[in-house]
Amino acid sequence: MPLLDRALLGPGPSNPYPEATLALAAPLLGHLDPEFLRTLDSTCARLRRVWGTENARTLPLSGTGSIGMEAAFANFARPGDVVVVGVNGLFGERMVDVAGRYGAEVVRVDHDWGRPVDTQRLLDAHPEPSMVAAVHAETSTGVRSDIKELARAVHARDQRALVLADCVTSLGGIEVDIDSWGVDIAYSGTQKCLGVAPGLAPFTVSERAWDRRVQRPPTWYLDLNLIGAYVDGSSGGRTYHHTAPVAMIASLDAALGRILDEGLEAVHERHHAAGRLLHEGLVDLGLELFAAEGHRLPELTTVRVPEGVDSAKVRQVLLTEYGIEIGAGVGAFASSVWRIGLMGHNARPDRVALVLGALRAVLGR
Repeated sequence: MPLLDRALLGPGPSNPYPEATLALAAPLLGHLDPEFLRTLDSTCARLRRVWGTENARTLPLSGTGSIGMEAAFANFARPGDVVVVGVNGLFGERMVDVAGRYGAEVVRVDHDWGRPVDTQRLLDAHPEPSMVAAVHAETSTGVRSDIKELARAVHARDQRALVLADCVTSLGGIEVDIDSWGVDIAYSGTQKCLGVAPGLAPFTVSERAWDRRVQRPPTWYLDLNLIGAYVDGSSGGRTYHHTAPVAMIASLDAALGRILDEGLEAVHERHHAAGRLLHEGLVDLGLELFAAEGHRLPELTTVRVPEGVDSAKVRQVLLTEYGIEIGAGVGAFASSVWRIGLMGHNARPDRVALVLGALRAVLGR
């Protein structure tokens, strides 16, 4: 790890696992080098295990988590398709924006920020949507929504509707089980619980959804028909699409290997344990948690800024004097909420003790 080891990186990038950092520093291979292609195959196979899926089309897209969001709508939402989106934070808002840009008829279902999306409200929003989309772990509010319940309810009512899940802040931190839940399309990001630098978007799509893909999306770069031919040779041989970010994929492969070696259940429990400690410690400091009880993420905690406290000043002192970076809130909560991340390498009791001790000192508690 670098000498300057930021303890917490708010809702943004987590400190990478050491294995991921070392892989980034390894000598570079060409993106068509046989050894790199073997690494790419390994990465896709490991992603299937972490996603909990047998989906053949499971791959890392070249770009951050937002590329995953855009690829989902570009390849599976046609102009005029009805897309129901549960909005309970910033990234639900972004889903609405992106889907609309691809011509979908977007039906947004708004919820109070800090609350999970309500399955019945999404079902009631439209009788025959082409897609129902929601954020599993809302990065802006620290709230977990029940995607398992949502997917099963949508499919029980309408076998034609696709279910899309944003798992940017959940994959590798809390349970994600794509196949058993019945999720059709999902995307994530490397910089959260996977403990890799930002730059890739793990993506997975079911055969059911693939059969309903847009044959020629209005974007060349995100056309999964073309990318898939490069990644898995689905055209009868690997076809060059774009220059893959070889160092990032090697880093992701190493991090996934480290996660699987530890065991997914153990990794999830480590995140839950660290989250519980942080939640309890913040309450002991007299602070109020923002997200609804019973739906709080262990990997990203939102806490209300105490009355009369300058949010920006506290975050500045934490950064400059303690080497701890926590995030501000978003939108209407920019100055009234803090976001504290315990993801990947940072989901450990010593990190909890560090941030609680620093907050106690800065707040004079």
